[in-house]
Parts: sequence; structure tokens; C-alpha cells
Amino acid sequence: MRSTRRALVAGGAVLVALLAGLALAALAGAGPATTIGALAEGMAGTPYAIGKSLNTAAVLMLVGAGFSLAHRAGLVNVGGEGQLCAGGIAATAVGTTLPAATPALVAVPLTLLAAFTAGGLWAAIAAVLLVRRGTSEIITTLLLNFVGLALVTLMVHEPTLLRQPVTSSETLPQSAPLVDGAHLPLLGVERSPATVAILLALIATAVIGVVSRHTPAGLRLRALGQSPAAAARLGVRAGPTRVVALSTAGAFAGLGGGLLVSTAPALLAEGFTSGFGFAGLVVGLLAGGSMLALTAAALLLAFLTSGGINLQLVAGVPSTTVAIIQSLIILLIAATATWAAGKKATR
Repeated sequence: MRSTRRALVAGGAVLVALLAGLALAALAGAGPATTIGALAEGMAGTPYAIGKSLNTAAVLMLVGAGFSLAHRAGLVNVGGEGQLCAGGIAATAVGTTLPAATPALVAVPLTLLAAFTAGGLWAAIAAVLLVRRGTSEIITTLLLNFVGLALVTLMVHEPTLLRQPVTSSETLPQSAPLVDGAHLPLLGVERSPATVAILLALIATAVIGVVSRHTPAGLRLRALGQSPAAAARLGVRAGPTRVVALSTAGAFAGLGGGLLVSTAPALLAEGFTSGFGFAGLVVGLLAGGSMLALTAAALLLAFLTSGGINLQLVAGVPSTTVAIIQSLIILLIAATATWAAGKKATR
């Protein structure tokens, strides 16, 4: 019953937000038919649009799954953007230095492992500060986002770091492409850029779901998140558990960064994260700890993002309309949850 109610609330929120989006589009001069047609075509009108959305959803799923894992331990990881940056930098460093003839069976795992490790180490900074100094992980992970973004800028502008060789004044500030073997394999759908990223993300979320709900490690995380005092009496070591939880959350976000730079055009550039770290945080919040809901939320936001681009191109409606729709979905679901909690408390 709880899952059914949650699905109905989410569906109602999406419907209301879409109606509000239609009203905004009408103010911009686009009729309902034009708006719906452009949005639908951008979301799923071509194999390219679907493949692009699936690649985006994979990254959102990883960031959101990491957030959910940390949240079970009572932690709030808002550092997905910085962890994506750390993972992308590490993946680029490995993927551009491997020998050109390195086979994909070796290059792809090495590149993604570097991204996974870098994201975990990046989040570990906040975890250690929390355990050793009591510094709020919300503040530290948030501030580390800006450090990560600045590091990407430094990496692609500094010739001694990851910037591609400068051959003329028109050489872009970006890394050289990763070696061919480090490119993520395509799913094989004709005229679609979809890669195995979506399969990796589905496996990762399934593993997190099983670990969180059906293993002693997951039980310790839930105990710590619900009552640190009771968890301590059960023998749960709060400090190490928090470090592991937050570091693992960062590792999954870092893996998402590796997926981004391993997908065409397979290089590191400023803005490569496209705000996916913050969008992944939204996915984690909407999911409420359910990996199935997390997958659905990631797919919804990813397809809406693709639809918003086409909406601007075809109907002349600002792409920010989709951002407003996404924000309304979040606000409506949050408001419903708050109202339900207040009603329960008054009984």
C-alpha cells in the first residue's frame, strides 16, 4: 500500500507539473499540441534521443544510488558534482596515458576503476572531517563541489596537466581523447549513442539495493541512520561506518564521472558534468530509498532533459521550462510528504 501511494503521489505530481509546463509554454507562444509534440519527439522520437537519455539516466542513477546509500547511515551527500569531477579527471588521466593498442577488456575496467577510486577518495575528505572534527558533511561536500569544478578547469587549461597539445590559437581547452580501447562499448542499437553505461548503472543500483536491505552491512547502516545511540549499543562503530558509507557514495558518483568522459566524444572538458551531480541528488531524494523508484526518477529526469532541448529548438520555448517542471515535481512530492507526516503526527 505504501508503494502504491508513493507511486500515485509521484504520478499526480508529474501530471500537475506538466500542466504547469503547458501553461508556461502557452505564455511563450506555443500551443499545447506543438509543445507536447516537441517534448515527446525530444524525449523518445528518435533512437538518438532515447540513447542520449539512457546515457544521462545512467549517471543520475549512480549519483542518486550513492546518495541513498549514505542517507541510510544518516548522512547527506550533496557533493555529487565534485565527485563526478574527481572521477572524470582520474578516468581521463588513465584513459589518455594507456598505450593506444590497449584492448577494451583492459582499458575500460582500468579507466572506470580509477574513476570509482577517485570519487571515493574525494568523498572521504568530508567523511574524515566529519568523524575527526565533527564538521558537517553537508557543508564540506557542498564546498568540495566548487573545488572539483575548479580542478577540471585547471586540468584542461594547463598544458602540463591534461590539456591536449596546443597546435594553434583555435585549440580548445580540453583533454586529448581517451584511447580507443577506453571508450564505452555501444549497446548496438542502430543510430543510437546508448552505451553499456545504463547496464552498469542498473547492476550498481541492484547491488546497492541488495546490500542495503539484505546484508548485515545494510543493517548496520540503517541502525546508525535511525539511532546512533542504539547502534552503538549493538556494537556498530559509528566513525568507520560513516567513513565507509560516504566514501562508497562518492565512489559511485565518481564512477558516473568516468562514464561521462568514456562516452563520445570521450574527453574531459569544462562543464562535462552538466549539473548531473545536483540532478542526481534530486533523484536520490525522490526515490526515498527505493532502488526501483530511483531508476524511474532517473529515467524521468533524463528524458525530460532531452525533451527540453528539443522543445527549445522546435517550439521556441525556453529550455528552462523543463527545469521549472522538474522543480515543481520535487516541490509537490516534498509538500505531500510533509503534509502526510504532519497529519500522522496529529493522530
